[in-house]
Amino acid sequence: MTVHRIGFYVLLVLVTIGFVVVILPFYSAIFWAVIHAVIFHPAHSRIEGLVGRRRSLAAALSVLMCVCLVIVPGMLVLSALVQEASSLYERLDRGEIDIWHALTQAKATLPVYVQEWLDTLKLKQQFTDPDTGLSSAMMEGGRFFAGRAFSLGQNALQFFIAFGVMLYLLFFLFRDGRAITVMVRRAIPLSDDHTRQFTAKFASVVRATMRGNIIIALVQGTIGGLTFWALGIEPALLWGVLMILLSLLPVIGAALVWLPAAVYLALIGAWVKVAVLVVVGGFVISLVDNLLRPLLVGKETRMPDYVVLVSTIGGISLIGINGFVIGPLFAALFISAWSIFISERDSNPSHFG
Repeated sequence: MTVHRIGFYVLLVLVTIGFVVVILPFYSAIFWAVIHAVIFHPAHSRIEGLVGRRRSLAAALSVLMCVCLVIVPGMLVLSALVQEASSLYERLDRGEIDIWHALTQAKATLPVYVQEWLDTLKLKQQFTDPDTGLSSAMMEGGRFFAGRAFSLGQNALQFFIAFGVMLYLLFFLFRDGRAITVMVRRAIPLSDDHTRQFTAKFASVVRATMRGNIIIALVQGTIGGLTFWALGIEPALLWGVLMILLSLLPVIGAALVWLPAAVYLALIGAWVKVAVLVVVGGFVISLVDNLLRPLLVGKETRMPDYVVLVSTIGGISLIGINGFVIGPLFAALFISAWSIFISERDSNPSHFG
C-alpha cells in the first residue's frame, strides 16, 4: 500500500468523523426520519404507483401520511400526557392525594401478623420524613418532571428545528431512497453478495420486528388505559402511555403497571375491579400479543424475546428514550451479520479452516 493510499484512507476517516460530529446534534431527527422511511416504504411504493411515478409528489404525500398517522396523534397524546402529569403533581403538592392514608387503609385489611411485620419496617417514617421519606422523593421527582417540561418549553425553537429537519430528510429519503440505498451499498466495503444478503435480511428483521412491537404495544397500552379509565383509576392516560412504553418489553411489559394496580385494589377490598383488571391484563392483553405477533412479525424474522428485552433495556440505559428503538435495531444488525456468517460457514466449511 502506497503512502498516498494510506494518506487518502486517513483523510477519509478524519472527514467522516468530522461529518458525524457536525450532524450529531440532530442525530435523533436523522434517526427517526430513517425509521419512518423504512417502516412506511411499502405504503410509499403504493403511493408512487398511484401518482404515475412522480417522485416528488409521491414523497410529499408520504410525508403528509406520516404526519397525519403518527406525528400529529403522537403530539396530541404527549400534550395530554404532560397536562395529566402536571395535574397529578399539583394534587400531590396540595396534599389532595394522601398516599400514606391510602396505604393505611390497605394495611388494615391485612392479617394482624402481617401488620405487625409491616410496623417493624417503619414505613410511616419512610413516607412522612421530610428529608428522606418516599413522599419527599416523589415530590422531588415531580419537581424534576416539571423542570424538564419547563426546559422543553424553553427549547421549543430547537425542537421545531429538529422536527423540520426530520420532515425535510424524510421527504428526500422517500424521493431518493432507491438511489441512496444503491450508493450506500456501493460504499460498504463488502462483496456485492454480502451486501445484498445483509441489507435484505436486516431490512426484513427491522421492519417486521419494529412494526410488530410498536403496533402490539399501542394495542396493549390502549386496552390497559381504557380499562383503567372504566375502573376509575386515575390518571388513566398517564398509565396507558406508560403501558404502551413498557409493552415494548416482551414478557413483563404492561404487567408492570396493571399488576401493582390489581394488588392495590385487592388491598382496599375492591374485588370486582380486581377481577376485571386481572381478566383484562392476564388474558386480553396477553392474547393480543399471542395473536398479533405471529401475524405482524412472523417466525422467520422474529427476534427472541430475551434478545429484545436485553437490547431494549441496554439501549435505554445508554442513550435514553431513543434506546427503545436503537437497542433492538442493533440487535437485528447483530443477528443479521452472524446469520450470514453461519450460513456461509456451513455451506463452505473449507473457507473457514
